[in-house]
Amino acid sequence: MNTPATPALRPADPRFSSGPTKKRPGWTTDALKDAALGRSHRAKPGKAKLKEAIDRTRAILGVPADFKIGIVPASDTGAIEMAMWSMLGVRPVDIFAWESFGEEWVTDAKQLKLDFKAHTAGYGALPDLGAARKDADIIFTQNGTTSGVKVPNFDWIAADREGITINDATSAVFAQAIDWSKCDVTTFSWQKVLGGEGAHGMLILSPRAIARLESYTPDRPLPKIFRLTKKGKADLEIFEGSTINTPSLLATEDYIDALKWAESLGGLEALQARANANAKVLADWVAKTDWVDFLAADPATRSNTSVCLKVVDARVTGLSEEAQAEFAKKLAALLEKEGVGLDMGSYRSAPPGLRIWCGGTIEASDVAALTPWIEWAFAALVAELPV
Repeated sequence: MNTPATPALRPADPRFSSGPTKKRPGWTTDALKDAALGRSHRAKPGKAKLKEAIDRTRAILGVPADFKIGIVPASDTGAIEMAMWSMLGVRPVDIFAWESFGEEWVTDAKQLKLDFKAHTAGYGALPDLGAARKDADIIFTQNGTTSGVKVPNFDWIAADREGITINDATSAVFAQAIDWSKCDVTTFSWQKVLGGEGAHGMLILSPRAIARLESYTPDRPLPKIFRLTKKGKADLEIFEGSTINTPSLLATEDYIDALKWAESLGGLEALQARANANAKVLADWVAKTDWVDFLAADPATRSNTSVCLKVVDARVTGLSEEAQAEFAKKLAALLEKEGVGLDMGSYRSAPPGLRIWCGGTIEASDVAALTPWIEWAFAALVAELPV
C-alpha cells in the first residue's frame, strides 16, 4: 500500500511529556544564573530563595493567608504520604481512586491499617463522588494524570464536613481552579504544570489541617522526612523556608523562574487560559476525526492538562488486547522517531493510546501542528495491518 505523505508543518517543540513537562517558552540555562549555588539552604541566601518560592506560589494560586505552604521531599508522592502518615487514623477515610496514583493511596491506606472505603472507577470514568461521608477524611486526585479524568467541581465536598480533605493536585494546579475552602491538604510537584524539576513536593495546609496535626498523634513511627510537628505543635519553620531535608537550590531557582514567567503572563487566569486553549485544539480535532476519542467519557471530566486519547477504529479495536497495545506503542514510537511528538505513549498501567500534555507551558500552535502527524502515523500503521 502507498505510504501517506508526511505533513509539511512540524511542531516547533515536540515535547509533550506529562511529567517532567516542557519548560516555559524561551527557557535557557541563563534562567538559573542567580541560583544560590554552593550555599547552605539554611544560610540567608538559600532560605530567602525557598521563602520566595513559597510567597510567589501563594500569590499566583491565591492561597488564603492563613494557609501554610511548605517545600517537602520526594515530589508529590512524598507530600501526599507525609499527610497520610501524619494526619490519618482518627476518623474513617474515603479514598476516591480512578487511575494509577489514586490506587497507590489505597495501597498506602492498607499499609497504614486505616478504616477506609475505596471508591473506585475504571480508566475514563469517575467513582461516585456523592458517596463522600461528612464524618470521614477524604483523599482524592483532582486530575488523574494517567487517565485524563478530572473532578468537575468541588460541590461534592461538604462545607460543614467533620473530616479533612487531601487533594492530590499535582497535574491540576496552575491549570484548574481549586476551591480552597474545600481543600485542607493540597499537594503538587514542580515538574508538572510549570515544567520545573523533579524531587520536590509542595504541601499546602489549611487551619483545619494544622489543627489535626496538633490534636492527633498517630501511634505509628514517623520517618524524619514525615515529621511536621515539634513538641505537639506544627513546625511552622517548615512553611517559612526551613525545609526538613536539603533541597536543590538549582531546582528552586528554576521553579522561581517558572513562577516569574507565570506572573508576566497575567498569573493564574492566563495559565488556565493557555491550558484550555491547548486542550481545545485537541478537542476540535477529535470532534472531526472518526478513529480517535477521549479516554474520559464525560466532557465535564476531561482534563485540560494530561489529555488521554484512545483509538476507536474497528480495524484496531477488532484486534486482540495485546495487538491493540502494540499498535498504540508503535503509534507513539513513530511520532517520536519523526521527532514531532516525544513521550506521548499512555501510562504503563492505563489503556493503550496516547497521552498529550496541554499545560500552560505548551504552545497551541505546536498542538495544532501535531495533530496532522498523528493522523499520518495512524494511517501509516493501519496500512500495515493484515486485511
